Amino acid sequence: MLVTDKRCWAEINLAQIVENYRIYKNNLPAQTKVMAVVKADAYGHGDIEIAEILQKEGVSDFAVATLDEAVKLRTGGIKGQIFVLGYTPIRQAQSLIEYDITQAVVDENHAKMLSKFGNRIKAVFALDTGMNRIGLDADNPAFCEKIIRSYIKKLSVQGIFTHLCVADTDSLEAIIFTNRQIEKFEAVADRLSDLNLPYVHCLNSAGGLWTTCSKSRFARLGIILYGLKPSYLNTLPKGIKPALSWYSLVSMVKNVHPGETIGYGRTFTAAREMQVATVCAGYADGYNRLLSNKFYVLINGKKAPLIGRICMDQFMADVTDIPDVKMGTKVTLIGQDGKEVITADDMANKIGTIGYEIVCNISGRVERKYTWTKA
Repeated sequence: MLVTDKRCWAEINLAQIVENYRIYKNNLPAQTKVMAVVKADAYGHGDIEIAEILQKEGVSDFAVATLDEAVKLRTGGIKGQIFVLGYTPIRQAQSLIEYDITQAVVDENHAKMLSKFGNRIKAVFALDTGMNRIGLDADNPAFCEKIIRSYIKKLSVQGIFTHLCVADTDSLEAIIFTNRQIEKFEAVADRLSDLNLPYVHCLNSAGGLWTTCSKSRFARLGIILYGLKPSYLNTLPKGIKPALSWYSLVSMVKNVHPGETIGYGRTFTAAREMQVATVCAGYADGYNRLLSNKFYVLINGKKAPLIGRICMDQFMADVTDIPDVKMGTKVTLIGQDGKEVITADDMANKIGTIGYEIVCNISGRVERKYTWTKA
């Protein structure tokens, strides 16, 4: 029996995070730096822990989505530039100054409001090159230039950035769209070249590997840092692997007879004599309910199909053909057991989502344990 005091936990291999970073960096042009994206608690991996090891690797630039995330990093001892690449309400702007945080400017109105605090606010202007999410309209580069130049003395303008929305897709249509986004970005960057802005970047994880932009001084390394794919069809550089494994335990095993049903809604009916294990994880832990009756876990090196609906805190699995399953047996939700492997990308693909969502949704009640295991 496995000896543990937890019913459900995740293990993050920090050595694999470092290896993923090194491999990715080696695939970039020598002049392109890495900005580590550690938003959403480093995609569920632990933001302080990930930022600390990358800081030791020489990374000095980190990106998050919210001011609270940025302040957590700063008060946790993370130095260098910390960028909030999403909207921060003006009533919180004083904290940007207090904690030395660099703020994305989402549009002209946002710039106007931030400028009330003077040039103590470090700012990077977002450009909308086709995603239609945030930013100045890069279809009009002269307009973008005019706005940005008008705030050079009103804000501490650090740079410009945009986001590539289909850089992970290799269809001709997607490639054309991505190239057009880059052209728009470069047109604005050229108009501002005399300002020598230090933070000019448009490359995300996928963009850094599969596109080029002569003006982008950084690649924002997000999902690939954690060993997952921007798109399920992508092939990552050799050696980049998932850093997170997720485990639970069997709480009991029972015999189920033909004709008996399993779980809420009675969505599974036994067609034979079965042994069914109850596993201590559920959708409140972040184990997606859409996997009900569709996926599997690994127990004693074998696949155990999920049967019945996933509950808030538990689910059931068919262990009829798996020997020696009992109370306390370890269950692999994500990771490797023997020759079998489950990735967050596999899980996501089964239910029509992305690996990002799977790892981000692993809830706070799932303890994170940190290891350092080199392949």
